[in-house]
Amino acid sequence: MIEEAAEAELRQAFEAFVKDKAFPCVGAKSALAHGTLKTVVCWSVQSGWDDVRIHRELLDWAFEYREDPGLFRSIAFIFADPVPITEAQFEHAIWERIQSLSDKDAWLDQPYDPRVSSDPESPHFSLSFGGEGFFVVGMHPQASRPARRFERPVMVFNLHDQFEQLRDQGKYETIRETILQRDEKLAGSINPMLARHGDASEAAQYSGRLVPSSWRCPFSDSRGLSRETEPAE
Repeated sequence: MIEEAAEAELRQAFEAFVKDKAFPCVGAKSALAHGTLKTVVCWSVQSGWDDVRIHRELLDWAFEYREDPGLFRSIAFIFADPVPITEAQFEHAIWERIQSLSDKDAWLDQPYDPRVSSDPESPHFSLSFGGEGFFVVGMHPQASRPARRFERPVMVFNLHDQFEQLRDQGKYETIRETILQRDEKLAGSINPMLARHGDASEAAQYSGRLVPSSWRCPFSDSRGLSRETEPAE
């Protein structure tokens, strides 16, 4: 469905977007510099066409990380379909993809990472694929924040365990403050949706849209129905 040349162009465009001096996420820059930012080109964020493939990629990513854990690894799914969508439509689409991917993980009897919660209201919430916690950074052309504004929809999956490594190494706060300062310089204001890891549910941050306090995450995971909302020790 997507020609190789078009795939290559999208990958190159995304790498250039991350390399740009103004792009605030130093973690993504480090991943790209070390060859640990993987890009996968798919068709449409509003379609389940590539969901099986995306889930397989996430499983492989989780298993590889478990064998050789390291900082600053990300896998980005770039959606080639140029049909324009609003922020609300993008948010709806990524949660459809996330629910589909989570359902596939459960169907394959993959465990939910016990270090995180499957309750999207919990401050310890994260997604889980292949037994590893993940969070998502969504990007698309109509994003209100410049750092999230790429020419095509993108879902970047980052490993939850990397945050714990950064905390253990005493680097988390420094990196967070650096990103916040760079983002404020780019956008002219601090991103009101950003919260410290573990202080509030990360679910509201995934799409990049400024959501109201009444917003409720449209996600559920059957593996979490009988679990506590606090992560296991």
